[in-house]
Amino acid sequence: MRVLARTSEETFALGRRLGGFCRGGEVFALTGELGSGKTVFAKGVAAGLGIDPDQVTSPTFLGLALHRSGRVPFAHADAYRVEDPAAFAREGWEDLTEGVRLVEWADRIMPILSAEAVWVRLMVLADGARQIEIENLPSEGKGG
Repeated sequence: MRVLARTSEETFALGRRLGGFCRGGEVFALTGELGSGKTVFAKGVAAGLGIDPDQVTSPTFLGLALHRSGRVPFAHADAYRVEDPAAFAREGWEDLTEGVRLVEWADRIMPILSAEAVWVRLMVLADGARQIEIENLPSEGKGG
């Protein structure tokens, strides 16, 4: 699936729509250059789960933030500084399977991601819009 988001609000809305379909156990693997909209998309997923998006910030220095105020727990990770994917998994990523997990800079932990991960690639176009490519999306997330 390929989506063109002309504004950050459209990126957020896409995340919110996909978050609305989540029931727990989903993994979103986000990639894209700095400033491409990964955290905006994550805030949208959180909103779709019933979590205040203002509580969701990039966990670059924390590595992993857990939000429990929504329908299901939401684990938001940032793998930008990860050097050892196996250590990252042991430090909490593997323990959060009951909720929705989302990781920014997912290409850095590719070896530990499940085959069912939903890959979200965000690319900044020349006009500032974002091209968002989504792979491995369950069929219920593709509807209207």
